[in-house]
Amino acid sequence: MGGGGGGLSGVALVESPPHPDPLPASGEREKQEGSTKVADGVRKDEEFSGTRPVEERHRIDEMRLDGWMRKHVEGYAGPLTVLQFKGGQSNPTYRLDTPGRSYVMRRKPFGKLLPSAHAVDREFKVIAALSKQGFPVAKAYALCTDDSVIGAAFYIMSMEEGRVFWDPALPSQPREARRAIFTSKVETLAKLHQFDPEKIGLGDFGKPGNYFARQVDRWTKQYRASETEHIPEVEKLIEWLPRTVPEQKRVSIVHGDYRLDNMIFHSTEPRVQAVLDWELSTLGDPMADFTYLLMQWTMPGLANADLAALNIPTMDEAAKIYCDVTGETVPDLNWYFSYNLFRLAGITQGIAGRIRDGTAASAKAMESAKRTVPLSKASWEYAQKAGAR
Repeated sequence: MGGGGGGLSGVALVESPPHPDPLPASGEREKQEGSTKVADGVRKDEEFSGTRPVEERHRIDEMRLDGWMRKHVEGYAGPLTVLQFKGGQSNPTYRLDTPGRSYVMRRKPFGKLLPSAHAVDREFKVIAALSKQGFPVAKAYALCTDDSVIGAAFYIMSMEEGRVFWDPALPSQPREARRAIFTSKVETLAKLHQFDPEKIGLGDFGKPGNYFARQVDRWTKQYRASETEHIPEVEKLIEWLPRTVPEQKRVSIVHGDYRLDNMIFHSTEPRVQAVLDWELSTLGDPMADFTYLLMQWTMPGLANADLAALNIPTMDEAAKIYCDVTGETVPDLNWYFSYNLFRLAGITQGIAGRIRDGTAASAKAMESAKRTVPLSKASWEYAQKAGAR
């Protein structure tokens, strides 16, 4: 497999847990470290999973929402109890409980927003189309584009019960389940890329032309709109990436942020129950999702892990799982890794802009915003491996 590799220490999207201190000796130390890592993994899953009372700045008019759902959500019957999910930094997400059923609501943030960002209508459209094909997504119930109901556009989908894993090393899972979890994750992405967008009603879900060219342009504009400091590496990337975009060989549905913590796994089985967070989805080059998936093996959590001991597929093994389904081959990864990190820098810069504007939706937003510079530097390192000067 060509072009991968290169550690990205300091670019953690999820921080690695520290070792216990002081460390006991030899075998006892290994036992204690193992126990600590499992505890940290469970703690991380619990920290970001689940719900909390709705933050004051995210409160909505629950009576108006209840009235709207009575008219537009088939089978809905109140009374309604509203909680907010802990995870997520983009579109605020709520758990809506009734005596008979639970729902999930995703809405746009209140306040000033970047152009084309937080497109909940697009999220609703793609999950509605994919659910009809038996792809693992939540059921789409209803979309509201009338801001007067709760102050922003939103949609309602089914509440999928199951497990969300935030630590990619899966320390909370038994050894035999880890490979199966990763295999299901990779095969699910491959299945997504096999759909013909025209045949499932998504032929107009993206624009024509080279996907990477459009994305580089989009994230350049998003970065400029949110810019809070001058980053030399970003300026070089903005100049280099558009000149070197790879040829696009085919078009598929692209998720845009396909990673472990954006999916719900079955409560007892090691399989994907529902893929979440379709905010960045569009029609484009499946190599974008595929290389973003592979890049996760270079990030803290998997980069320095003993994959054989954990029974987690290597990057090469994950690539083979995907390619066996799709018939694709693995490209030279350096350009793609540079692009993916540039895009992540654009996303984290957008979070920094929302902090500045007072619309960031998570207490973790500040932590993410600080990653823009290290992400940009790592992106430029890969660009240089791909021939940038």
